[in-house]
Amino acid sequence: MLCEAKYIDNQKTLISRMRISTEMAKAINDQISYEASSATTYIAIGSWCERIGYDGSAAFFFEQAAEENGHMLKLIHYLNGVGAEAIIPAIEKPPSSFESLESTFQFGLKSEQTVTKAIYDLVDMTEKEKDRSTYSFLQWFVNEQIEEETLFHTILQKFDLLGKDKLAVYQIDQSLTSVRSQVMSKQGASRQV
Repeated sequence: MLCEAKYIDNQKTLISRMRISTEMAKAINDQISYEASSATTYIAIGSWCERIGYDGSAAFFFEQAAEENGHMLKLIHYLNGVGAEAIIPAIEKPPSSFESLESTFQFGLKSEQTVTKAIYDLVDMTEKEKDRSTYSFLQWFVNEQIEEETLFHTILQKFDLLGKDKLAVYQIDQSLTSVRSQVMSKQGASRQV
């Protein structure tokens, strides 16, 4: 009984310290789930690529998973910093096999587009609530999503340009590190303008 009463008091204190709305905290927790799901899915894709022999793609997707995990942690730290409770989600099992290397990048693009929409919905919510601190915080994610979608679009263009035969797929797989670097440097330059 005493522990339960203490827990309830702690929850009331936590809510009274929150510098964002309960609805905003829930929406950011939903975003944490999206990021966690993306990280897990990218690990599964990387694992599939590694089993098939697409070493460049495996490294690419494992790096994407690390980025998504970083995004999740950034959101967790934000919620903790504003006095809200970050809820660590349970994740469903991601797919474990794919039709082709190209289909993994199509899957990744769709995933990034879903995350982008969720981020934009959060930004819309901050505007309605006049939550300027969360709005400012989310601008990093807006820019990051532009970069992520551009990266996947650029890779998918390679399949259109080079083709889908074994040699073309091998070349694409081997070029992913340089494609990532090129996209990131272009996006970085456009942010500075």
